[in-house]
Amino acid sequence: QVQLVESGGGLVQAGGSLRLSCAVSGGTRSYYDMGWFRQAPGKEREFVAAMRVISGGTYYADSVKGRFTISRDNAKNTVYLQMNSLKPEDTAVYYCATLYLYSGSVYARSSYEKWGQGTQVTVSS
Repeated sequence: QVQLVESGGGLVQAGGSLRLSCAVSGGTRSYYDMGWFRQAPGKEREFVAAMRVISGGTYYADSVKGRFTISRDNAKNTVYLQMNSLKPEDTAVYYCATLYLYSGSVYARSSYEKWGQGTQVTVSS
């Protein structure tokens, strides 16, 4: 059974940076395509970024493009989300997730199979 554990969240001032980590363990697949979502209070969980291993393709929500970068360290089975130029509207619980093996759109929540417990990111103005 695959397990995902996020870390790296915290409180930061606007304009600051944070790096989130998602450690992946267990499971039967040799690799997992991964994504990050976030959920602010009272709002739906929304797509942030995703990465496919084979193609190396990366995908970003328009709201974070140019500020956030998704990457991975295969040796550590860890996926990262580097967040720069943070804004108060980036405040949310951030979740990492694995894509289904034959998933459709990386932007759709329904394409994701396993989820981490989430890590809180708070950006003060």
